[in-house]
Amino acid sequence: MEIPGIRIGHATDLRGATGITVALCETGAVCGLDVRGGGSSLRNPTVALPGHRVEKVHAVFFAGGSSYGLDAGGGVMRYLERRGIGFPVRGIRIPIVTGAILFDLGVGNPRRRPDEAMAYRACTRARAGRAAEGSVGAGTGATVGKYFGIRRGMKGGVGTANLRSGRVRVGALAVVNAFGDVRDPETGGILAGARDSARGRRLMGIEAFLRRGAASISERSPTPEVAQGGDSTTLGLVATNAALTREQCCRLATASHVALARCLSPAHTANDGDLVYALSNGKLRSNILELEALAVEALTRSILRAVRQARGLAGIPSRRDLGMD
Repeated sequence: MEIPGIRIGHATDLRGATGITVALCETGAVCGLDVRGGGSSLRNPTVALPGHRVEKVHAVFFAGGSSYGLDAGGGVMRYLERRGIGFPVRGIRIPIVTGAILFDLGVGNPRRRPDEAMAYRACTRARAGRAAEGSVGAGTGATVGKYFGIRRGMKGGVGTANLRSGRVRVGALAVVNAFGDVRDPETGGILAGARDSARGRRLMGIEAFLRRGAASISERSPTPEVAQGGDSTTLGLVATNAALTREQCCRLATASHVALARCLSPAHTANDGDLVYALSNGKLRSNILELEALAVEALTRSILRAVRQARGLAGIPSRRDLGMD
């Protein structure tokens, strides 16, 4: 994410098939949030919503490990505290950290989860400029297309993109762990999703099954695992060097959800914890409508790159493994 003042760091556990991704904004960035999925789990979300006394955050993190991963936020706070970064309160500085998790416990070792030590490592590895993509960080154990269970799905991951218009920049990062398929909005074709069998290559099209209903599923098809719920999510982060208020950041996050609707089929389900954070870290004046258009496109590209850059892991194949690229 090529936004001045924002650095991205990953920590990856390939044995456990999990990880964490951290966006550090140590000078403080105005933060907004919009949650659309029915299965989200967050740390300290109120700092990104109107009405909170603190207007800027110092880090946003995305972690695997389901709700266990929320504890990793302590490692981000410890890193920032040691650097003297935080909101001043009665002579001390308290780092303002918010974040969200995804469910990857069905992939790899469910006992290995992101913790404070892993989060601290991610912070030490944070760099400016383009970040690593694919099966890294929070996207390590990410999967998509889980209507028939994870073993008939495909690998998701982390993707990033950057756009600019004049001096204004917008960057995006997506961690794609969706219940649904991922489609290319330009062609309508499925890039990654539910397959006809655990070893199959034919993509089934989840929305088509949902529209027809369970009664139309053949006896040869396994029972859908839609009742599990809460085991999927797509986490998005958009950032700009334009100056925005917190209300405008929330508006930017809301508009950016169009990218999820473009690419995920279906999106924002009761099984997903879909959400988008927005960060403003700059002083440039801009047109909010132009920023929204840039953010939607940047997040769209990030989602598509997440599955295109992913690598197979723990028996879950990627597009590359199946020869789709």
